[in-house]
Amino acid sequence: MFKLTKRKIVYFLAIVLAVLELFFNRGQTKKGLINQAPTITPTIINYSEPVKVIRVIDGDTIEIEGGKKVRYIGINSPEIYHDSTGKKTGEQCFANESYLENKKLVEGKTVTLIKDVSDKDKYGRLLRYVYIDNVFVNNYLIKNGFAKIMTIIPDIKFSQQFKTEEKEAKTNNLGLWSSCPNKK
Repeated sequence: MFKLTKRKIVYFLAIVLAVLELFFNRGQTKKGLINQAPTITPTIINYSEPVKVIRVIDGDTIEIEGGKKVRYIGINSPEIYHDSTGKKTGEQCFANESYLENKKLVEGKTVTLIKDVSDKDKYGRLLRYVYIDNVFVNNYLIKNGFAKIMTIIPDIKFSQQFKTEEKEAKTNNLGLWSSCPNKK
């Protein structure tokens, strides 16, 4: 008997959308449209399986099963600096607090990773929104002052929400907004 799973449904929908795209775009050339057939842009399907967090690197980066590193989309936490051997050499204001909060939230736990547009950053890290149970981790860290917003096009799905949460955290002097003299 054929068992229907989420993954099979997603693959089926992707194939259907690709076939429709080919069918409706068959009259296009490099110079433009020969006919005015409508085009369909496939919807990005963000199917993601839960993964276990092996370790927390800092306030906005984790390592998951298989040794892959994941950078949280839309946020930037204060940095912890290390030398080439991995020894800690310094940190920005509130970096340790951001690291510890992220660690408390996700280390050793199973999270769900959701992609926006980009798959990886220039360092090869996966770019993802991170969820644990009903907590949207990226948003939580901004809302509570453990991170600032960092919007990089094209990954802007939640940028307006993050901007609103950051403004509220600043207004309420939460986290780094109350602890760091050079806050912006």
